[in-house]
Amino acid sequence: MKKLSLLILSIFSIAALLSCEKSEMGPVANTSQPGAPDLTSPESGASYTMSEDQADDTLMTIEWTEPDFGFAAAPTYNVQMAEAGTEFESPMELASVQSTSLPVLVKDLNNMLLSENFAANNSHSLELRVMASISDSVTKAASEPVTISATPYLVEINYPEIYVPGGYQSSSGYTNDWSPADAPPLFSVNDDGTYEGYVYIANDNALFKFTDQRNWDLNWGDDGADGTLEENGANIEAATAGYYKLNVNLNDMTYTTLNTTWGLIGSATADGWNSDQDMTYNPQTKVWTITANLSAGEIKFRANNAWNLDYGDTNADGTLEAGGENIAVSEAGSYKVTLDLSDAPYTYSLDKQ
Repeated sequence: MKKLSLLILSIFSIAALLSCEKSEMGPVANTSQPGAPDLTSPESGASYTMSEDQADDTLMTIEWTEPDFGFAAAPTYNVQMAEAGTEFESPMELASVQSTSLPVLVKDLNNMLLSENFAANNSHSLELRVMASISDSVTKAASEPVTISATPYLVEINYPEIYVPGGYQSSSGYTNDWSPADAPPLFSVNDDGTYEGYVYIANDNALFKFTDQRNWDLNWGDDGADGTLEENGANIEAATAGYYKLNVNLNDMTYTTLNTTWGLIGSATADGWNSDQDMTYNPQTKVWTITANLSAGEIKFRANNAWNLDYGDTNADGTLEAGGENIAVSEAGSYKVTLDLSDAPYTYSLDKQ
């Protein structure tokens, strides 16, 4: 009887020990298939048309339920958006939050769509989802996507600029020589310290510099004519007249110049994709033009009769991208075609005569 009592006591002791060890381990996360958050707002099929006069208003509030990781946790939520049908291959990140809701302002979503080259004044089918995570070792839980449509509005973006004053200005349509106040600008469309723009220089052996503002307080030249910039450096020379593509990198203080002529090429032109139809530059209007008979087909703008530099229109919105998609000509006829590289973003027009 005494032996039986000792045996029962030993069994209870082992059970108690195992119970203590289990409690000391703490809760165990569901690391393979955690329960996903559920998007409750907006509803699938919701449609939003944005306008500039409501830019500071809340367009929508994205809301979702907490996921089940198998124990009480404080997840981080990444709210993502992508073009419908792309399987979130390149998602846009709206925010990273720890709450279960996210108000989205009109201007914030509008600017995001425009920066991702979604065309203004067109409706776009988009998908929203929420990714929940608690650590790198736990599988992220993704909500089922919700499909919405959104129409952004066009806004004029003021890109950072630098300027190109020089002795070429008065003869080239830029008013006064060596005047930063009248000089053509270069633009940093990504606000990343790199600048680009086109400048017409009418005369050979023209001199110029770069300035930070429309004054001479901070300017750069090239002391060694080696493509590197120095503050208050020597004047830079353009040996031959032409229409120059200028690129300046203020991160490493370098610059490049490329003299260009422009032409129209494509299946809609007289010689198809074989050769360019030359365009003409107007120093007064600062645009390139050509009047040509076009057939139904496609065109692009090409520099220097080569494919090293060309522009197309990826979103069919009238703005150009380097190496962008072919531009459709839907109807045959006589067209005045205009190419404007004087401002950012670069634009074009097709006007049927």
